[in-house]
Amino acid sequence: GESTPLRRILKQVETVAPTDATALILGETGTGKELIARAIHNLSPRRERTFVKLSCAAIPSGLLESELFGHERGAFTGAIAQKIGRLELAHEGTLFLDEVGDIPLEIQPKLLRALQEKEFERLGSNRTIPVDARLVAATNRDLEKMVKDGQFRSDLYYRLKVFPILVPPLRERPEDIPALVHHFVAKHSKRMNKQIESVPPAALQALRRYPWPGNIRELENLLERAVILTPGSALQIPAAELKAPAETDLRPTATLEEAEREHILRALRETQGVIGGPNGAAARLGLLRTTLHAKMRKLGISRKDL
Repeated sequence: GESTPLRRILKQVETVAPTDATALILGETGTGKELIARAIHNLSPRRERTFVKLSCAAIPSGLLESELFGHERGAFTGAIAQKIGRLELAHEGTLFLDEVGDIPLEIQPKLLRALQEKEFERLGSNRTIPVDARLVAATNRDLEKMVKDGQFRSDLYYRLKVFPILVPPLRERPEDIPALVHHFVAKHSKRMNKQIESVPPAALQALRRYPWPGNIRELENLLERAVILTPGSALQIPAAELKAPAETDLRPTATLEEAEREHILRALRETQGVIGGPNGAAARLGLLRTTLHAKMRKLGISRKDL
C-alpha cells in the first residue's frame, strides 16, 4: 500500500517486533489484523518458533478455557484424553489472540496471571507449567468502553495495551486500493489458471469510491468473484454490487451505521436470508458467519426486515 496510515503501521511493526512487548492491534473486521500479527512474529527473534492463533469469538465460552490452557483427562465430562492448550503450544513462539474482547470475564484473571507470572495450570491439574510466549492480541471492539461498562477487566486491558497499533478501515485509505486490487487479481488469476492482464480505470475508480464495510476481506471476495466471471483479459467487476452503497452515501442524513445496515440487508435479500456457506451473505460481505451474526444483533437486523 501507498497510504500514510499504512506506512505508519509498518513502521510501528518494525519498532515493536524485535522487542518482546505485547502488541494490541485495533481495527474493524476485515482490515488485516492477522497479517499485522504475523508480520510482528516474522520480524521478531521468535520467528523460527510457532505462531499459534486462537479466535476467541469462534469458540463457545464454555470451551475457551480448555482451548487456551488445555485440560487433563477427566477434567470435565467428555475430556477423554489430555489436551495441550494453545498457550502451551506457543511456548517460545507467539500466541495471537484474535477478538480478545470476546474472552469471558471469568477467564480473564487466569489469562492475566499467565501473562504476568509466565505460568499456568491445565484444567483439572494442580501442576504449574512455566510458559514463555509472546502475546499479540487483536479486537474490533472498544475495550476502553468495555472496561467502563464492567465487561472487561481493567488490569488485563492495561496489560494488553502495552503497544497499541490502530489499523484504519479501507474507506479511510482509498489510495491503497489499486495495489490491493492488482495483488488479489494476480493471486486469484494464477489459482484459477486465467490470464487477466488489466483492470480498466473505470473499474478502479468504482472500487475506490465504494465504502467497503467488510474492508479488505470484502474487497478480496468481490475480486475473486470478478476473476471467476471475467471471460477475457480485462477484469470485469460486478458493478451492481458497488452502486447502491455509493447512492446511500449521497444521502446527507445517512450515518455510517445506516449505510452498513443497508449494505447487510441487501446482501441478505440477495441470498434469500442465507447467512453461512460459500454462497451466503457472510461470504458475500467478506465476513465470518459469527461476525455477521454479531453485526446483525448490533444493528437490530432480524428476519422480518428481509
